[in-house]
Amino acid sequence: MRRILRAYLMAWQMPELIDAAGLALTELVANVVRHVPGRRCSLLMLRQPEGVRVEVTDACPSPPLSTAVDELAEGGRGLLIIEAMTDRWGWQPLTDGSPGKTVWFECDAKART
Repeated sequence: MRRILRAYLMAWQMPELIDAAGLALTELVANVVRHVPGRRCSLLMLRQPEGVRVEVTDACPSPPLSTAVDELAEGGRGLLIIEAMTDRWGWQPLTDGSPGKTVWFECDAKART
């Protein structure tokens, strides 16, 4: 997925977003692998006038939770990383009646140039 994101950001002439958006996407997909039964998700990337919006949708209705992390722990920092690397992020439950949620983030190109 990270290669796909990189290809789109290059085509959209936003190479300055590759590192931040790539890391945030990796964290979202890692959360799917860790917490979603079946480990399935869908990816949507949207070019916006100010940058890019990335959405990852999965079948787990539980909201993403940021928990207190022991400084020696190897994991548990994904949402903190997303918050640090992106300009905005959030989530919403699916509205079609099926269980699940979409977690999204936005990176502004102008903020990183």
